[in-house]
Amino acid sequence: MVRTESPICDFNLPAIEFELKGVDGKLYDLNSLKGSNGLLVMFICNHCPYVKSIIDQIILDTKELSELGINSVGIMSNDPNEYEEDSFENMKKISSDLNFPFPYLIDETQEVAKAFGAVCTPDFFGYNKNLGLQYRGRLNESRKESVDGAKRELFEAMKEIAISGNGPSHQTPSMGCSIKWF
Repeated sequence: MVRTESPICDFNLPAIEFELKGVDGKLYDLNSLKGSNGLLVMFICNHCPYVKSIIDQIILDTKELSELGINSVGIMSNDPNEYEEDSFENMKKISSDLNFPFPYLIDETQEVAKAFGAVCTPDFFGYNKNLGLQYRGRLNESRKESVDGAKRELFEAMKEIAISGNGPSHQTPSMGCSIKWF
């Protein structure tokens, strides 16, 4: 695994249009996913130790964000031939086992990850209600191990975006495993 950090936020960069299949068999696009106050796009996967260490917090935060009008979506863009744990069948299983409160989509061609400029898992893109990018930071200070009492950086940033439409000026990049490109 190659540890990679996400770039800094390019404020107001428009969200990328896409249509991807979810683990529920439905097709999702950008407009069907956005909430009244914004959208959190998360590039995640099943095998990454960085994602595994924070998945419970992701689930909690996305549930609470939905109450603020921020919808969330998880996108898996890794090459499943390289990591069987990231197969579509395993995506279905983890989504069901953990009761994901957000659609979990597969980016089979990796075109969506490339269009967004995603580089790692997890990689978070927080958009306001106009789908302008306002957050490109980390969930919190946890890395491969969860940190008890960690400040909820992503949640607080998205809450600020829901209220004001703007993300914080200071953001710490996310860090995780590099996306497994074909």
